[in-house]
Parts: sequence; structure tokens; C-alpha cells
Amino acid sequence: MAAVGAGGSTAAAGPGALSAGALEPGTASAELLLTWAGAEARGQSLPQPLPETSVRIPAHRRLKYISLAVLVVQNASLILSIRYARTLPGDRFFATTAVVMAEVLKGLTCLLLLFAQKRGNVKHLVLFLHEAVLVQYVDTLKLAVPSLIYTLQNNLQYVAISNLPAATFQVTYQLKILTTALFSVLMLNRSLSRLQWASLLLLFTGVAIVQAQQASGGGPRPLDQNPGAGLAAVVASCLSSGFAGVYFEKILKGSSGSVWLRNLQLGLFGTALGLVGLWWAEGTAVATRGFFFGYTPAVWGVVLNQAFGGLLVAVVVKYADNILKGFATSLSIVLSTVASIRLFGFHVDPLFALGAGLVIGAVYLYSLPRGAAKAIASASASASGPCVHQQPPGQPPPPQLSSHHGDLITESFLPKSVLVK
Repeated sequence: MAAVGAGGSTAAAGPGALSAGALEPGTASAELLLTWAGAEARGQSLPQPLPETSVRIPAHRRLKYISLAVLVVQNASLILSIRYARTLPGDRFFATTAVVMAEVLKGLTCLLLLFAQKRGNVKHLVLFLHEAVLVQYVDTLKLAVPSLIYTLQNNLQYVAISNLPAATFQVTYQLKILTTALFSVLMLNRSLSRLQWASLLLLFTGVAIVQAQQASGGGPRPLDQNPGAGLAAVVASCLSSGFAGVYFEKILKGSSGSVWLRNLQLGLFGTALGLVGLWWAEGTAVATRGFFFGYTPAVWGVVLNQAFGGLLVAVVVKYADNILKGFATSLSIVLSTVASIRLFGFHVDPLFALGAGLVIGAVYLYSLPRGAAKAIASASASASGPCVHQQPPGQPPPPQLSSHHGDLITESFLPKSVLVK
């Protein structure tokens, strides 16, 4: 399930992002900010700049900390809840039905939000959807490919988490940073700094160490779990995540669709493709036992987390810069590990700690902004020699850190789009 951030720009807003919540309600500054946000979402020219005196820095910092908390909780809770629901004794629910239900709920939520934006006018909503979905059918069809990939990715995540400990999955899934970076270099001709290449190598090394620990035993595991199948599912999910994120940016650059419209379109395709996957993989079993076979409150919690958690992340991620998102990813790894110890009896040995530490360090280094990366490179070069890496003239900036919100993976180098898969 993918959640797309507002509009069509290149990245989530950084430390300077503003919100109406940072201003006094009913003031001219608040009204101007709302007008500015609405014009930006529609792709129109922006009104006059906001007065600097209208911004309350402490309130904005609170928004950043709230964003950090939401990103950490959503990242960790989705994985932990799926692991918990899939390892409970008793009847096991069909993962394909959970994917379909999450897409249906996400699409209905976006439809209701669009209805509210049209002030409850059904006629205006119908005309808007007819224009956006049917008349501009080319833009709509462009979303079929990423939607197909995200539907596949969601199903693969269930396979992976069912066969790997939550902490191991959380660490290994950071390979999506590597795949997204490689696809952006190949498909968008972006360049990476030496520090970013080094961090990707560090990331791969850390994941390899964690997988070596898992293959060597890694503590007791249920007989019905297959770590090899789990690893294959994670790798395939990371490849699909990287390709879908870069492909989405490539085809929708310059598009002016709103956050809710894009998520509605993705939800429509996701529901249809999810039903096809359900029929192909588990159609006979679902027809025999029922669509909601094995559903418990824990399963509904997973579905609601997938559907609404990603949309929530798509809203708050605009207040988180890349360093904050990297910090959130690191914290979610730590939180998943601690929770796995408490909930599932996960055993942390020195090999896992080493691998997870390398991954956390790699995520932080990769998320550093260009200026900080150059400063580190300069300091390193001054200690070892005069050679300092320079960005080739005319080259676009490198891709930034991609964030996962579970089913929702937020790719920060998407066009104002944040995909939570």
C-alpha cells in the first residue's frame, strides 16, 4: 500500500516547512499560509511570501518532534504487529485479503477527504473525479505500474515477516536505500558522493552480517518458518520498492495531482490488482473458508495500520528533514529489536549487534545533507591528503534517504510524493 505525499515536488519539506498549526488561528498570516498551501497543491503561482515574524519556531519544532514520533512508531509498529498476527496460534488469516482490505480502506478515506475538500458537494466531486481520473486517463494509467509493484511488495512483506524475526526484517529491509540509490543513478542519471557510496557499502556489509547471524542459528525458531524464503522476499521487496519509487518520480515529474487524489488512484489500482493476486494465489481457499477467515482484533489492527498509518506519515513527513528521517529509521530498528526481545524472545548476540550498528550508522551517513557530507569529506581529506571529492558541474543532487512506513514506504526523492509502502 503506497501513500503519496502532496502535489508533485521533488522532496519532503525540510526544516523550514510551515503549517497552519504554527500560526495563530484566524490571523492574516494563517489565512495566507492556507492560501499558499492550496495554491501549491493545485500547481498555481504562489502568493506573496509569508512574513517571517508570523512563524513561531517552538511550535514548528514541536511539529518536527511529533513527526519523528509518528515515523518511529509507524515504522516499528507495522512490522511488529504483522509478526505478532502471523505467529499467533490458531487459524492464520490470508495475507492477500489483508492487502486488499488495506487498499479499500485507504481509497475510501481519500475519497472522503476529497469530498470534504469539495465542501460536501457531490456534483463537484463527481466532476472533479471525472476530469482527474477519466479525462486525464494517461496520468491515471501511469500509476498502474507503481501500484502493481506496491501490491506485490505488500504481499512479499507478509511472506518475509512470517519467516524472519521482526528485528532481522527491519535491519534487512534497509536494503531499499541501496536499491533506490542504484535505480536513481541508472534511471535518473543522478550522482552520489563518495560518502554516500561508502555508506551504501557499509549498509550492505551490516545486512550481510545480520543474515550470516540468522543463517548460523540466531536462536530458536518455529519449524514452519523458512529464513531463506524470508530473505528472498525481503530482497525482492527492496528491489520493487527502489524501482517503484524512482519510476514514480520519473513518470510523474511535473504532475499537479493532490496527495489525496494520487492515493485514491493508487488505491483503485491496488484494490483491483490485489483481488487478481488473491484469486491467483489463494482463490480456492478464500472461496472455501471466506474472505475474513482468521481475522482477529490483531489482524484488523494490522489492516488499519497499513491503511491509515501510511496516510498519516504522508501528512507529517513534510515536517521532517532527511536527518530526522534517518534518525527515525535508526530509532525504529532499536525499538523493533527491544520489542522483539520482549514479545518474541528474540536473542541479540554480538554478531547481530555489530550488523545492526553498521546499518544504523550507514543510514545516518547516507541521510546527511550535501553540505555536511562535504564537511566530513573535507575533514577526512585534510587528515589523509589534499584530494577532496567535488560534485561534477551540471550534475543534479544525489538522491536522499528513503523512509519506510511499513507498508508504506516514503521515498524522499519522489516528486512531493512520499510513498509509504
